[in-house]
Amino acid sequence: MTMWVFGYGSLLWNPGFEVAERVIATLPGYARSFCMRSVHYRGTHDAPGLVLALDEQPDGACEGLALAVAREREAATLDYLRGRELISDAYLEKKVTLQLRDGRQIEAVTYVMNETHQQYAGHLPLEEQASIIASARGSSGPNTEYLFNTAAHLAEVGLHDPAIEWLAKRVRTLTA
Repeated sequence: MTMWVFGYGSLLWNPGFEVAERVIATLPGYARSFCMRSVHYRGTHDAPGLVLALDEQPDGACEGLALAVAREREAATLDYLRGRELISDAYLEKKVTLQLRDGRQIEAVTYVMNETHQQYAGHLPLEEQASIIASARGSSGPNTEYLFNTAAHLAEVGLHDPAIEWLAKRVRTLTA
């Protein structure tokens, strides 16, 4: 069986593994949200940034990309993803059912927010999110780069996310 990974944030533009197939997919019951304080990659412990996570939302749905892992790379890919995504206990690894735009339904691995973790920052107003993202920087670079890359790649694959689009516009204004 093919191993699939659901990408909704940086995995859209930086999967870090060999992708055999990309298909637009929908994950019901979750929303993409800047609800995780980043203390490693896009911020520090003293000045956390914000990164995207899947926040449980029973009547929500998140559109992203189902990424098929190249054959015989499944174990290495899972090891890589665990090292990247499970750097703290802020994300939980989960198997989910995705509805692919081409009609298929598949199981995929994804990483969802642990709402009990200290890095959880759910329900921050967009203006506060913009302010944090505009100034944060971590070991992987500025938080703005993360936002702008995600916004660009969502647009590139034809996915509309009003909150991400608003944040990208607002952060560009704040950093001008």
